[in-house]
Amino acid sequence: MGNSTSNGNLEAWDIVVIVIHFVLVFSLGIWAAWGGGKDSTTGYFLAGREMSWWLVGLSLYVTNIGSSTFIGVAGTASVSGYAVISYEYYALMALLLLGFIFTPVYFAAEIATVPEYLHLRFGGYRLQTFISIVNLTVAIVILLSGEMYAGSIVIQQALGWNIYTSVISLLVLTAIYTVAGGLKAVIFTDALQAVVVLIGAFILMGLAIAEIGGIGNLRLLYMTAIPNTTQKYANTSCGIPTEETWHIFRDAKTADLPWPGVVFGVFILGVYFWCTNQVIVQRTLAAKNVNHSKAACIMTGYLKILPMFLMIWPGMISRTLFADEVACVDPEICERVCDNSAGCSDIAYPKLVVELMPTGLKGLMLAAMLAAMISSLTSIFNASSSMFVLDIWYKIRPTSTELELVIVGKVCTLVLVVVGVLWIPVIQAYGSGELFVYVQSILSYLSPSVLACFTAAIFWGRVNEFGAFWGMLGGFLVGLTRSILDFVYGVPSCGQEDSRPNIVKNFHYLHFAAFLYVFSTILICVFSFFKPAIPANKLIRLTWWTRNSKLPRAIMSDDQDEKDKKNELLREEKVKEHSLKTQSRTGFKWKAWNILCGISGSPMDIDEKDMKEVEEETVKKASAVDDPKWQKIAAVNGIVLAGVCAFLFGYYA
Repeated sequence: MGNSTSNGNLEAWDIVVIVIHFVLVFSLGIWAAWGGGKDSTTGYFLAGREMSWWLVGLSLYVTNIGSSTFIGVAGTASVSGYAVISYEYYALMALLLLGFIFTPVYFAAEIATVPEYLHLRFGGYRLQTFISIVNLTVAIVILLSGEMYAGSIVIQQALGWNIYTSVISLLVLTAIYTVAGGLKAVIFTDALQAVVVLIGAFILMGLAIAEIGGIGNLRLLYMTAIPNTTQKYANTSCGIPTEETWHIFRDAKTADLPWPGVVFGVFILGVYFWCTNQVIVQRTLAAKNVNHSKAACIMTGYLKILPMFLMIWPGMISRTLFADEVACVDPEICERVCDNSAGCSDIAYPKLVVELMPTGLKGLMLAAMLAAMISSLTSIFNASSSMFVLDIWYKIRPTSTELELVIVGKVCTLVLVVVGVLWIPVIQAYGSGELFVYVQSILSYLSPSVLACFTAAIFWGRVNEFGAFWGMLGGFLVGLTRSILDFVYGVPSCGQEDSRPNIVKNFHYLHFAAFLYVFSTILICVFSFFKPAIPANKLIRLTWWTRNSKLPRAIMSDDQDEKDKKNELLREEKVKEHSLKTQSRTGFKWKAWNILCGISGSPMDIDEKDMKEVEEETVKKASAVDDPKWQKIAAVNGIVLAGVCAFLFGYYA
C-alpha cells in the first residue's frame, strides 16, 4: 500500500520549503536577539518575565513534542498500540498541578531556577548544587542526546546523510540564536514552530488515514501487519500484535506497560517532568504572572489531547504499510534497515513521511519535525545553562559580574552541544530498540527521588535540609544502581533467552519508579526527624500553605546572609574595576564581541540595570497573588480539563 509519489529522496520543492521555513525561524530568533533585555540574568534566562499566556502555552507544547516525542511515541505505538498515550493524558493532570500547585509557590518564592527554590526552602547550597547536577545529567543523558538521536533518524530517512554531520549542522544553527537571544528568542521561535508542527502533523494524519481507506480499517490492518521473518520465531509472539493493543490498562505482570505502572509510575514521571523540570518550569516563570502561567498550562493541556491522532494513529498506520521494516524482529534485517539490530520501530513516523507525502508537503513535514527538534534543543540549552550559571557557577564565583554570568551561560550552551553529540552512540547501543523506552526507563531511575524532595518541601513544613538531602541522595543512588544494571545486562531481542537477574527482568521500570518515589519520601521524612524543624517564620511564601502570606520572611541563616553581603560588596567593587578597564574598548572587535554575546550596554550599565531588577521584582511581588476574576475562570477551565482527562482514560481503557 505504498505511495508512488515518493522515493524517499527530497526534491527541489521540498528543499525550497525547508529553506524558507528555517530562514523564517532563524530571522525570528535573530530579531529577538537584537532586542534589549538579554544582557541580564532575568532578561536572558526568563525573558524579562513579560511573556503572555498563549506564547508560554505554545512554547510549553512544542518544547514537549520535539522529534524525540514524534519518533518515540509513534515508534512505541507501532509496536504496542494505545498504551503509550497514557503518558500524554497524564500530562493533562500534571499540567494542572504545575499551574495550580507548583507555579504559585515558585512565583511566591521569586526564583529564577528550580534548584534555587530548594536553596531558599532549606538554606545552604549543597541541595541546590546536587539537584542542579542531577537535572543537568538528565538533560544531557535523556533530553539533549535523545532529541539529537531522534533528529538524526529523521535526516537519515530523508537524506541518507551521516548522523553526526547532519546533527552538528542543525546544532550550529540552533545554538546561534539560542546563545544570542536567550529565552526570549526561544519562546518566540517556539510559537512559530508550534504552528508549523501542528499543520504538518494534521496533513500527514489525513494522508495516512486516506492511504488505508479510513480509520475504520486500522484495526484489521494492524492486527495482520506481521513481518515475514516471524516464521523464524514460531514458538514466540515476536512481531505479532495482540488484543491488548487497543487498551491502555494491561496485565500487571506480562504486559509491556503494566496497569499498576501506568496508574502510578507514569503519573510520577509526568509530575516530575512538568512540575520540577527546569526546561518546563522556566517557561511558566517567564509568564507575566500566575494567572498567565495557569492559562498557559491549561492551553497546553488541551493541546496534549492531540497526540492520539497526530502520533499514535500514524505510528500504527506506518506498521500496517511497512511491517517488514518498522516491525522487523530479525536482528540482521533490522541492522540493514535502520542500523540498529534491536529493532526499527523508531523509523515509523519518518518512514511514513518520506514514503507517503507528496513533493512540497514532504518538505513541510520534515521542516516541522526538524523544527520540533530545534525547539526542544533550544529549550534544553537555555534551561541547562541557566541552572549551571545560577546554581553552580555563581556559588563557585559569588563575586561574578552580571556580564560574566551571561557569557558563562552562553559558553555552557556550546559545551552541552559537544557532550550531547558524544552521548548519541550510547543511545544507539541501548538494547530496547525504542527511543521512548530508553527515555522513560532512565527517567524512572533518576527522577522519583527528585520529585519526592520537591513534594515534601512544598507540602510538609517539618522537612529540613538534612532530611531532604540525605533522603534524596539515598533514593538517587538506588535509582542510579538500577540504571547501571540495565546498561550492563541490556535487553534481549525478541526470541532470545532472558538471563538477566530477577530484580532487572521482573521489576518493570514503571513499577520501580513508584517504589523509588515512596522509598525516597520515607527516607526524607525519617531523616528529617534527626534534626530540628525549620522555624515557621523562615518558610513564609516557600510552602503551599504560606504562599500568600504578607509577613516578612526571616533569613534562613545569619552566617550565610553575612557571607552573601560580603560577596555582594566584593562583586560591586569588581564591577567598578572591570568597568574602568573596558571603557576604552570601543574598537570594531569589541563591538563585534558585544553583538555576538547579545550585549547592548557597557558592563557598568549592565550591572546597574541588574540592581534595578531587584527593585522591579519587589514591585512585581504582588503578581504572585491571583486576581479573583481570572482565578475563577482558570479554576473552571481546570475542572473541565480534568473531566476531559478522566473521559479519555475511560474511553481508551
